[in-house]
Amino acid sequence: MNKTIQLQDLGNKDYKETWEYQEELFKGIVDLKIKNRREELNLETPNYFLFVEHPHVYTLGKSGDLSNLLLSEKQLETKGATFYKINRGGDITYHGPGQIVGYPIIDLENFFTDIHKYLRFLEESIILTLQEYGLECGRSDGETGVWLGAGTPFARKICAMGVRASRWVTMHGFALNVNADLGYFDNIIPCGIRGKAVTTLNVELGVERVNEEEVKEKILRHFADLFESKFE
Repeated sequence: MNKTIQLQDLGNKDYKETWEYQEELFKGIVDLKIKNRREELNLETPNYFLFVEHPHVYTLGKSGDLSNLLLSEKQLETKGATFYKINRGGDITYHGPGQIVGYPIIDLENFFTDIHKYLRFLEESIILTLQEYGLECGRSDGETGVWLGAGTPFARKICAMGVRASRWVTMHGFALNVNADLGYFDNIIPCGIRGKAVTTLNVELGVERVNEEEVKEKILRHFADLFESKFE
């Protein structure tokens, strides 16, 4: 089992280009697994972890409701945003500058074959990171992602998650609001959940800006610990 994960920071990159790149890496792993089974080989499958920041974009998961996007095509253009229907789980979400997006494209057979556990570990890597900043956060019953004030009238989401998995290979991942412009969330019903707010790390800490590279380092450390893996 290969527990080494290749880390790639793509910087600021178009959503569609990144999605196509994810699909390419994903297909490479799946094809290798099929080859292993057909030819009775035991070739090692690679694992990847992509960090990226996207220009303003809204994405709708395969089970999502288009009515949760509150903008017309023309209004999207005015705001300099794009929109895509994609093949992850979940409803609608926003990506943009000031947000840390992580896409683990890993073969879970290198770690454990349990999608529920995978999602909980993804959430836990973010929860542990935010706790280092002194924030009390956690999960909200029946809703993926990471929340502050879950179960109270002041519940607010700080990290959205949506994944796809096939043959135990994952893609898509999480979007953590660090220094994001919250105004862009006003144009959607985030994740299809009405009446719940969205927040960012810098707002919660009451600072103008949080060091995003520092946040990434913390996420990777906790991810590596949880998955008993190492990055290269």
